[in-house]
Amino acid sequence: MQAQVAADDDGLPMPRRVWAIIAIGFGTALLTIDGMIANVALPTIARDLSVTDGAVTSVVAVYQLVLVMLLLPFANVGDRIGHRTLYQVGQAVFLLASLATILAENFTVLLIVRSLQALGAGMALSVSAAMLREIYPASKLGSGMGINAVVVASSASLAPTLGGYIVAHFHWHWVFLVAAPLAGLSLFLGRALPEPIKHDRKHEWFSSAWSALTMLLLIGGLQLATHDSTTRLGLVLMVLGVVSGYFLVRREKQRSNPVVPVDLMAMPVIGLSALGALCAFIAAGSLMLALPFRLQGAMGYSPDQVGLILLAFPAVMMFVAPASGWLSDRIAPAKMGIVGMSITIVGFLLIAALPEDPTGFAIVWRVCICALGFGLFMAPNSRLLIGRAPRNRAAAAGGLLSTARFGGSALAAAVVGILLAYGAGMGALPPLVGCGFAAIAAACSVVRFRRVKAAGGIDAAMRGTPGDSVI
Repeated sequence: MQAQVAADDDGLPMPRRVWAIIAIGFGTALLTIDGMIANVALPTIARDLSVTDGAVTSVVAVYQLVLVMLLLPFANVGDRIGHRTLYQVGQAVFLLASLATILAENFTVLLIVRSLQALGAGMALSVSAAMLREIYPASKLGSGMGINAVVVASSASLAPTLGGYIVAHFHWHWVFLVAAPLAGLSLFLGRALPEPIKHDRKHEWFSSAWSALTMLLLIGGLQLATHDSTTRLGLVLMVLGVVSGYFLVRREKQRSNPVVPVDLMAMPVIGLSALGALCAFIAAGSLMLALPFRLQGAMGYSPDQVGLILLAFPAVMMFVAPASGWLSDRIAPAKMGIVGMSITIVGFLLIAALPEDPTGFAIVWRVCICALGFGLFMAPNSRLLIGRAPRNRAAAAGGLLSTARFGGSALAAAVVGILLAYGAGMGALPPLVGCGFAAIAAACSVVRFRRVKAAGGIDAAMRGTPGDSVI
């Protein structure tokens, strides 16, 4: 390993740590906004480029698909060339791709540009969580995860409002250009990020391509399966993806630094944390995607009213996430995960039991309960996933967390699409399905805690002492 100057267990010194946090914050904000801001502009883009409403959703789908395909391969690259190097290259690619959207005068070019944006985002997101571990002291990693969750939540709440304002007052191209200044600021401040550590290992080109292909078959097939005209093709691709994944995992088990981090997933704490994160993101995504259809189609709420109601989720997250992260440095994260998902389950059940004509307040306080539980779960769970990984596999752990996040969002969209296609998407079934995924996430925390207790780690688990020993 060719090590340059690196952050130790005490994180970066002050005030460099503050500038590094700001740089990561700008990067996280722009990538979150860019992933969500296009939704509001889709009808306008469809009309301007003369494509159908169904086809224009590819603007969002292609971004998600390319991103999920590339997170794990780029995490492997990040460990080889250095996290900061890959992060900065990703920001530069994203910036140039954003500026290139001004040239998108037809639908094909727009999809190519969106794919390039996802390419840059994949580079940056694959190592961003690993750099948080290098920026913060080990005893404050949970707080760092909480702050990062606040940035994600506030950016997610800003994206629809910002997108709506831009579409109403400017050309739709500006929806994709608005994040460019944030990319520039993140690049400029990126000098404060931890020095890149290069590991002397060859790049796994074959495994990277195979991993991306498997994700393409699985996620792409699932997306196609939600449309009546391509259901059979989607199912065939999904089966091929499962078969491909099986043989890929067998191959990766034999490698010392696998692209698909089977070595990390074999560790109970990390594997259960990753599965819990995936199920939690599916649960939260299914709520945020299905509820607007129920509120507008079955309860008669207007789109602007629905937007205000859904704003409650990220608004609560902005307050809960930092407190949850701070607590996870002092209380066993597994115990917080159990409590958080239990609260989320209660919230989903209350939403499923909504009366036919509820008041806005009756919906909002139920959404707030779901957000409270999700916020209590995510920061501690993320802290475990990142903090327990070996330092030379930090990027792989970060890529695994990002894959769980974006893969969960993509799977949630497919789940809701299937329910809507079968006429069950505007009733109590979607929150009940989300409740099931939340229950799996809670079970992951229970099993994780019991495994640690059986292994003799109960003292650290009960104390909640700072550092990687907290379970």
